[in-house]
Amino acid sequence: MIAAINKALYDEQGYIIVPNLIPPETFEALKDACEHAIAKTRTGSWPHRRTVGRQFPPFDDSNPDSWGVQHIMHPDLEEPAFAEWYTSDALINLSKELLQCNEDELQMELFNLLINPLEHDFALRWHRDDIRENATAEEEIVALGLWTHGVQWNAALYEDSCLYLIPKTHKLPRTELQRAQSMTQAPPANPLDMPGAIQVTLQPGETVFYNNNILHCGAYDSKKRRATLHGCMGDTRGGRTRAQNVLQHGLSWMTEDRFRDQLNQRGKRMLQALIDMKEGVQGDLGYSQVN
Repeated sequence: MIAAINKALYDEQGYIIVPNLIPPETFEALKDACEHAIAKTRTGSWPHRRTVGRQFPPFDDSNPDSWGVQHIMHPDLEEPAFAEWYTSDALINLSKELLQCNEDELQMELFNLLINPLEHDFALRWHRDDIRENATAEEEIVALGLWTHGVQWNAALYEDSCLYLIPKTHKLPRTELQRAQSMTQAPPANPLDMPGAIQVTLQPGETVFYNNNILHCGAYDSKKRRATLHGCMGDTRGGRTRAQNVLQHGLSWMTEDRFRDQLNQRGKRMLQALIDMKEGVQGDLGYSQVN
């Protein structure tokens, strides 16, 4: 049974941890699907991956080690458990509550898998997903005010302590001390040196939902097993505000009939919302961040 969530706390802090979002029978199916996806990625048979040495898209093949598996609902991966959970009652209902929207306003977006590299520890710098590090305080305030029509999550299948964040920064511009430590392209030696930072530790089966423009970073231990489902969902009332952050990952495969055909009716409606957003933008949107 999923505990009732505290929407007011989520709005105030910018994140909330939810237990038991994945029922036991689905949990095992997802673990199996993750193991298959990780094996395909590490042997090179699945090319869509997050490469060690590249913090943000576009990812490349410059390093054989990986810290993530991209596009896990892709039909070529042949793991239907991922799309089934993405469109499950539990995840849909919680996303609706956090977004305060109706189901017919939900928009399918990204679903990926975060894993431990094998050969290298790896870290992400302090960042907001869709606001550049050189934004002024005034620019941050404007951008943060627009970022209310999506939710992102990490669902841990094994204990996961990789995420660090600063509560309430989904609404606040950086202080001067925070700005000084987040203007660089380099990840921090110790994320807890950042003023206000906390480390988020998830037990297996726990999910952290967060506003992905909260100031956050990640640190990946190559010696600690990780398989954490990493996705986001949008609300069509946001119009094109989420287009760059979502479409930069290369989602042309999601417009193909063979992907649509594997979805349930709920998934098809959510997918159409994504396609409508994609068709409503013109030209190359570029990337939210730079490597």
